[in-house]
Parts: sequence; structure tokens; C-alpha cells
Amino acid sequence: MTLAAAITCEVGSLQLAVEFAVQPGELLAILGPNGAGKTTVLRALAGLQPIDEGRITIDGTVVDDPATDTFVEPARRATGMMFQQYALFPHLSVLENVAFGLRAHRVPKGEARRRAHEWIERVGLTDHAQHRPGELSGGQAQRAALARALATDPRLLLLDEPLSALDAGTRDAVRRDLRHHLASFDGMRVMVTHDPIDAFALADRVAIIEAGRIVQTGTFEEVTAHPRSRYVADLVGANLVHGVVAAGALTTATGAKVVLADAPPGPSFAVIRPHSIVVVRESPFASSARNVWPGTITELDRLGDRVRLRVDGVLPLTAEITVAAFEALALQRGDSVHTSVKATDIEVYPA
Repeated sequence: MTLAAAITCEVGSLQLAVEFAVQPGELLAILGPNGAGKTTVLRALAGLQPIDEGRITIDGTVVDDPATDTFVEPARRATGMMFQQYALFPHLSVLENVAFGLRAHRVPKGEARRRAHEWIERVGLTDHAQHRPGELSGGQAQRAALARALATDPRLLLLDEPLSALDAGTRDAVRRDLRHHLASFDGMRVMVTHDPIDAFALADRVAIIEAGRIVQTGTFEEVTAHPRSRYVADLVGANLVHGVVAAGALTTATGAKVVLADAPPGPSFAVIRPHSIVVVRESPFASSARNVWPGTITELDRLGDRVRLRVDGVLPLTAEITVAAFEALALQRGDSVHTSVKATDIEVYPA
């Protein structure tokens, strides 16, 4: 049994049309830029956003199908949802928060509290059962929200940016805890996130959504190895260049040429890794690099022992150089430079 979703709906200026399936025990991470439709997908699965066309089924049960006038209310769906800011009721204890969903499903009070206690123990919050959300750390609040989502024994667990409310200092540890707790859930899981690290650490498969459409899907390794949009390339820190290959060179829509070591003719993507790019002030005519492009530095970011540069020009690129090279060149925003890369350092695959 699986989750099968074909979702078409219009929300404001967003026109969403996506289709995907999730297997039991699998976690699908949905990534995309702001406004792409990630949260709308989650809301549609939860029943908080009715769809205009399509069908959503959970374990073979249709929960939304406008063609047959079928719509199952959120409280009656076999779903649990963990909200971005956790949405714990501030006036209720952890125990009462976790029991809330069970009570909403008309489970008797005593049984609801018993099952809530079991989940609180499972996520390691026994000592905090009587505490209110304001007395919890970010990690503890996340575990309470997860326990509440799982207490009703859902078949589909929905996670909306589950780590975004945490500070950087605790995110890694809580991510490990979340992975541990999710391992005990054998239903389908869908997570929305903007953080590729969360997707890499938690997801079995990822779907990239842009402007209401899924543009790429696969394992994290498959997607990042062959990015098919500017967003994905930026996400993984690579430069994605699209054009047509002919006579050993790729030509972009703006006329920029990228000399390649070996590639078949036709529409293609070229991936240029930032660390493969050499940045110099003067055109490196003596270099073995077959690709040289003039440009202007528009952005500078210090990243540990590296400096990331955005160079706009005939072929806009993001490059990474060492701090030593950056200081030796005395580079500043607005400086004119040349970027170069060897043809053998460029990966190419059909578009």
C-alpha cells in the first residue's frame, strides 16, 4: 500500500500540478525555492487545502477526488502532521498536547493519556510530561510535536520544515534524534525542507519543485550529480550551464561558448564545479585552460578557508578560491577578472 498523489490546485498566483507516490517506510523530501508550492503540497495531503483536480489515495483509500466529489476531512485522514513551528498548545502540558489528537479521534480520556505517555517515553520526554511548551528547549519541543503527530498511528506522516525552528548549534544533534525516531515509523513520510543537509540525512528520495511543477526526482545523490535546473545547481553549489553542443563546444542562449573534452552533439547541461574555476586579474593566455571568460565580481563570501565569488559576465559563474589566493589578488567587489576552467574538469550530460 502506498501514498499516490496527483494534485492540481490554484492558490493565489500559484498554479500547482504535481504527481508522485511514496512507499511504506520511505521518506520523500520535497525541496524548492520559496513560493514553489512545497507547503501547498503538504497541506493538500493533510486535507487543509482541497485540490481542484486529481486524486489523493492513502493505502488505497481515496481522500480527495473532485471528480467523484470525495473529500475526507483532515481529522478523518490517516495522517499526522508536524508543523514548522511545532504548533504546540501553549496552555497545555506536553502530555495534554500529545493526547490532543487522540481525544480529537474520540479516544476515551484514560486511554488517550496512556497512549500519550507511551509516546512521551518513546521520544525521551518522560521527565517533561507535565511541562508546558514554554519550558522546553527547541529539541524537546520538536520531539513533543513528533510524538503528537505519531500518537494517532497515522499511515502518512507529514513534516513541514522539521528543523528550521532550531538554532545551528542544536540542529545536528536533533537531526540525529529525528532520524532515530522516524526509523520506528513504517508508514509513508513526506518532508518539506529548504535545507539540502536535512534531505541528505533523512530522505530516501527527493523531489525538486519549482513554480508548482516537479522538475527532478531521485535519490539525493542522483539529483545532485545531475542537476537539471539553476535552483538545484545553486543548491549543491555547482554552476549549471545549458546550451547546445556542436563541434566540441557548448553554446548558450546568450552566445557564450564552453569548450568540452568530449560530449555528443545536441541540447546538454554542463556542470562546472566552483573549486575547478581559476580566477585571475588578467587573461591567462599562457594557461592550459581552453575556457576563459571575462567578468566582474558582484558577490564575495568567506566560507572558512575558502572564498566564494560570484562573477557576472558573458558566462556568469560562482567560483571558490583559497583565502591565500584571494588575499594575493587583493580582490574586491566590482573588480574586473577572468575566470577559466579546463575542459576536462567540466561534466556534460544530455538535457
